[in-house]
Amino acid sequence: MDQNILELHPGLIIGFAVVILVMLLLDLGIFNKKAHVVSSKEATIWSIIWISLSMAFSGVVYWIFNQDMGGHDVAIEKFTQFQAAYWIEKALSVDNLFVFILVFSFFKVPKHLHHKVLFWGIIGALIFRAIFIFAGVGIINLTYLPEMVVFGTPVKINIVMTLFGLFLVYAGINSWGGGDEDEDEDFSQTAGAKLVKKFYKVSDNYDGDKFFTIQNGIRMATPLLVVVAVIEFTDVLFAVDSIPAIFAISKDPFILYTSNIFAILGLRALYFLLANFIHMFSKLPYGLAVVLSFIGVKMLISPWFHIPTPISLGIVGGVLIISVLVSIAFPESKDDITAEINDDFTGDDPAN
Repeated sequence: MDQNILELHPGLIIGFAVVILVMLLLDLGIFNKKAHVVSSKEATIWSIIWISLSMAFSGVVYWIFNQDMGGHDVAIEKFTQFQAAYWIEKALSVDNLFVFILVFSFFKVPKHLHHKVLFWGIIGALIFRAIFIFAGVGIINLTYLPEMVVFGTPVKINIVMTLFGLFLVYAGINSWGGGDEDEDEDFSQTAGAKLVKKFYKVSDNYDGDKFFTIQNGIRMATPLLVVVAVIEFTDVLFAVDSIPAIFAISKDPFILYTSNIFAILGLRALYFLLANFIHMFSKLPYGLAVVLSFIGVKMLISPWFHIPTPISLGIVGGVLIISVLVSIAFPESKDDITAEINDDFTGDDPAN
């Protein structure tokens, strides 16, 4: 993390931690103390709250850098880096919601328990993303090659960034041609499920919102713990795409981690808001494939040509908007997308 931030404004780091902790405590301890089905209205309110907090925090970042750490130009750069990293993570998360739906459907998770699973899944994400981001920045800083002349231009090439760039281009091309393999996946055989089963016997049925239960005097894990483990490992796989992508935006771990966490914390509300409308985003994976490829190319050419963050943000936003508009113009039916999935994932009354 930028030492100047720690020295000049430790309150910013403390404030970020306090906001996250308070919001999580409010979420689990007060508003969702009792397991219930989250309605679209409630999800909309929480989505607005999380997006508002994220935008407000980016404003604070701009203000601090403008006042004490480089002036307007540096502040704008940090602000746009936060925005770009935030919206890239948010966009990739929308694509990942479909996998969450498949997991919940496969394990037949009662709707009122979806929020609890996502809550604990995101707690794990807070930890894993910190490890990935801070370790990634450290490794990147250690893998610069000595300056050399390539194509007549003196450059400093980074081995890890080059590998990330190649991987993202490959991931983008691969995403364009695939995407249906998850629908037939046996999630009970994934790494997360196998890890739980390695240490505990798993009961056949859920026991309310408990992770463990007692049957015939034996302490057993419930399927709910298996689902949380599957979601955790799924998020780790998601991070394989998203974390390299944001390194193309910034190498500042403070900007990357805070933007990433704000995006992830709004994911639960986004899930309940969009789960029943996921079929309306049928072309979004193609847009994300283009975004991943663009970011990969940006990484590969960065030693020779720097694409300013505002331009990158505009390109990413434009591609995603076009993919959504195309989805609306050429919609696929809900049955085409979710033929094997339970119809309703929110607490809305179908009669309304």
